[in-house]
Amino acid sequence: MPAPRKYPQELRERAMRLVQEAREQDPDLSLNAAVIRIGQRTGVNADTLRGWVKQADIDAGRRPGVTTSDAARIKELEAENRELKRANEILLAASSFFARELDPRLPW
Repeated sequence: MPAPRKYPQELRERAMRLVQEAREQDPDLSLNAAVIRIGQRTGVNADTLRGWVKQADIDAGRRPGVTTSDAARIKELEAENRELKRANEILLAASSFFARELDPRLPW
């Protein structure tokens, strides 16, 4: 179960929009300066806001990295892979058990 969100989605979107607008109005403004300025105004931790902005840039294709949808898909596939490995171990143990039941002379 994911952790509860500390900031409402509306605040998150507003803060990211404000950072984008601040950087558009002042092209010399660095991401860090914009995040600190907007973070103080909105009450959002600067590191948290920086992460949101970076992830939004990745999702929009403006920055290289793993998109949110790709990360979710990877997580889903890893969980499926763990389950399949677990099922495979169970089937291997069961086949070994039944092979011994059929022929006790086998060394397994």
